[in-house]
Amino acid sequence: MLVELNIKNFAIIDELNLRFSPGFNVLTGETGAGKSIIIDAVSTLLGGRAESEYIRAGTDESWIEGIFHLNEAMQAAILPLLKEDGLEGEDDETLILAREIRRSGRNICRVNGRAVSLSTLERIARRLVDIHGQSEHLSLLRVREHVNLLDRYAGLWPLRSRVADKVSALRQVQRELGELLRDERELARRADLLEYQVQEIAAARLKVGEEKELEAERNRLANAERLTELTDEAYRALAEGEEGQASAIDLLGLVVRNLTSLERVDPSLEEQRRVAEELHYQLEDLVQSLRTYRDQVEYDPVRLRQVEERLDLIHSLKRKYGDSIEEVLAFGRAARRELEAITHSEERVEELQAEEERLLHEIGDLAAQLSARRREAGDRLAAAIEAELADLNMERARFGVSIEQSEDANGVWVGDKRYAFDSTGIDRVEFLVAPNVGEPLKPMVKIASGGETSRLMLALKTVLSAADETPTLIFDEIDQGIGGRVGGIVGHKLWSLSPKHQVLCVTHLPQLAGYGDAHYRVEKKVVGGRTVTCVQELDVDGRLEELAQMLGTATEITRQSAQEILEKVKKAKEGLP
Repeated sequence: MLVELNIKNFAIIDELNLRFSPGFNVLTGETGAGKSIIIDAVSTLLGGRAESEYIRAGTDESWIEGIFHLNEAMQAAILPLLKEDGLEGEDDETLILAREIRRSGRNICRVNGRAVSLSTLERIARRLVDIHGQSEHLSLLRVREHVNLLDRYAGLWPLRSRVADKVSALRQVQRELGELLRDERELARRADLLEYQVQEIAAARLKVGEEKELEAERNRLANAERLTELTDEAYRALAEGEEGQASAIDLLGLVVRNLTSLERVDPSLEEQRRVAEELHYQLEDLVQSLRTYRDQVEYDPVRLRQVEERLDLIHSLKRKYGDSIEEVLAFGRAARRELEAITHSEERVEELQAEEERLLHEIGDLAAQLSARRREAGDRLAAAIEAELADLNMERARFGVSIEQSEDANGVWVGDKRYAFDSTGIDRVEFLVAPNVGEPLKPMVKIASGGETSRLMLALKTVLSAADETPTLIFDEIDQGIGGRVGGIVGHKLWSLSPKHQVLCVTHLPQLAGYGDAHYRVEKKVVGGRTVTCVQELDVDGRLEELAQMLGTATEITRQSAQEILEKVKKAKEGLP
């Protein structure tokens, strides 16, 4: 609901802060005081036209801010939109919308303090408030919403969800089928390419890790002569020694023998003797391994050529299919799967076509059930709304629900005919109305604005209040063209909406205003030589005085009449006769 509204430099409003109550809020005051200007400000906040004429004379910009409290249902609807654009607030229960109108022509929209596009603001705001009056923020005038309202009114959401699930499954089948039924020449070309790729990768008989092993082998083969020379030199130094000199292993043997003799004289040298013996053994092992390595190293140009050819093949495959042997093998497996899918596409096409036909019949059966129940609910809805209109002094007005289908050669089967469909079924639902006797039913969206349309909206809101998820409803001058008796009825109906909605209403009728849970008086004052709009929430005494003024001049008689209105309202709210 709308908790707080802040307006600055908008038309004749200098600066205004309003805090609204959860229930039925009424705004009253003399004509021209600025009541409808407040509604215009809300409309602008919600994404309406931001005219530069709205900017207060002598200032460069107007500013409007609305603070909304989101209940659980609204959190479920609004929070995904906020998260999608990174617009989350400090807590999930509070949403702040703001709009700046600058005389330069630039307008800035904000959601939770962050600048957004006008379309983003509208997408979020349209779920929060319906305004009936001079704005266009009325969900009942969006034809695409009529089927949703009817289905909620009739409790058809579970059946409709089944239809939506089947339609989703059908779309998936049709997407896969469409991919398989692409141009046969393209598929043939694709199959040839895949066959070549699969065979090329398979013929290579790649093994994970072999590239590193081959590179090491190539390095050895390419440097065989140098490896032999260096190994032989090291071996001779260790095992044979230079001409006229002892080898390293002979010298280390001499050290071991001397330390053995020394140990007999001084046992403390035992550890040194053991170290020398261990080094001697290790040196013998090293000499043996070097000899073996030297004898195995050979220059083999044939093998070197084979290794280089193998590495060239691997590098060629990597250029085509991946950055490593693992990726090349993965590409080959994927290509084989796709090739098998194309090879067996005829069988899969037949399966999918059968599945498509089955779903087209199942959706048609469910949609037919949904359509029948909608027609029954449409009749009940029409009767209920006509009864509400009769209470509002429109007893001759007629209301209807149009439910139509369009035949489509590619649609779902209902009997022996096929109809266009979507996730809501096969019906196009639209509300119709004939306000005057002798006129045919016409689409509700084409009915002209005015008091008549206001009462029609009120009747719809009253009947559809359980189905309508918009938390805040605003009615501007809904009492246009009606008298006091009907005004009381309108007031009671507006108040009856307040358990499920926050309701704001601008009115001139005291009988209607008496039903308000919170009453605000809007008046013009001259401050510093300029006209400004002021708003005051009235207490009990102030409210009695305001109702007396609305009945005429405030006298004892009008005050008594105002008291009678309040007492009658109190009884009506308590359900007393």
